[in-house]
Amino acid sequence: MIYLDHSATTPTDPRVVDALLPYFTNQFGNPSSSHTIGRDAEHALTTARATVARLLNCQPNEIIFTSGGSESDNIAVRGAAWANRTRGTHLVTTPIEHGAVLKTVEQLADVQGFTRTLIEVDRFGTVTPAAFERALRPETTFASVMYANNEIGTVQPIAELAAIARARGIIFHTDAVQAGGQQPLDVQALGVDLLSLSAHKFYGPKGIGVLYVRGGVDLCTSQTGGGQEFSIRAGTQNVALIVGLAKALELAYADFEARCAHFARLRDRLIDGVLSHIPGAQLTGHPENRLCTHASFVFADVPGGVLVSELDRAGICASSASACKAGSSAPSGVLTALGYTRELASASLRLTVGLHTTDADIDTAVDTLAGIIDRLRAEQPALVAAH
Repeated sequence: MIYLDHSATTPTDPRVVDALLPYFTNQFGNPSSSHTIGRDAEHALTTARATVARLLNCQPNEIIFTSGGSESDNIAVRGAAWANRTRGTHLVTTPIEHGAVLKTVEQLADVQGFTRTLIEVDRFGTVTPAAFERALRPETTFASVMYANNEIGTVQPIAELAAIARARGIIFHTDAVQAGGQQPLDVQALGVDLLSLSAHKFYGPKGIGVLYVRGGVDLCTSQTGGGQEFSIRAGTQNVALIVGLAKALELAYADFEARCAHFARLRDRLIDGVLSHIPGAQLTGHPENRLCTHASFVFADVPGGVLVSELDRAGICASSASACKAGSSAPSGVLTALGYTRELASASLRLTVGLHTTDADIDTAVDTLAGIIDRLRAEQPALVAAH
């Protein structure tokens, strides 16, 4: 199999596995226990937290470990909205967010009395500073804009947007799940108040994430119980996965420039190959301000919902949108928000490269995809003739 779905998940780095395995066996302690084995676990937890804080350029007590990106987003959105509702109940986000943000905002509006505004995006999926400012109101208390889009790869001008929010006293969150390992995560330079990460997007284990919470930002906890994670996220910490997350993040940024250069070269080879070999192919997302691993397309005159299964039968792993939307027959809401027709939005494809992707993998994928699309078009001549 040729794996080109790294935006869905990445394989866990063997060095990460080596680092975390002892905490499943002989170093199994509960970090809240006061005996020697518990203290050893607490030391591992403290060390991992310090590592993540160093890489994000923040204080260790601003790092909250969660079960992944979705929980981090939920705590950020719901927690900030509820904690600051006496100041205002207007929330701002975009129509192209991950469901962990968008559906949480919708629930707050539909069930709990908040109001919301979805910021307009341009045809590349970019949120401009001007569009962001237009969406704000005097009663706006919270805004969330994802750092990089999971379906189209567009990278947003987060530092500019966060500066606008800060000047208005608005709490600003960014879902940086797709950006982990591919974009700078210095929270001071970005100017964000809240930032979400998930380890399995940068060669770490699944089931573990981070929420950065700037000091002084109030959050209402949604999971109550013990006082773990500074009383923001109750529950015994999964020390093994936390150690794995810290190691994966450290590895990602130890050779950040080399990794990104490797990814970008393969991505560009993939984009050039698809656009030059397949008539009617269109690149979606921003042509330049996009994730270094990410290529996404729509194809004219191709029936929706079949490309992923056809590629899978040919030995190539890809996706049509977010992995969290797998199985849905509806066209991509991200692409329709960008102005694509339902037909084109249904014939979308996301191909994302990784550390072990080769030039040969790219060339095989392009040739295979071109052959599949030629065959699909030949099987429906009436549709082709209509265009």
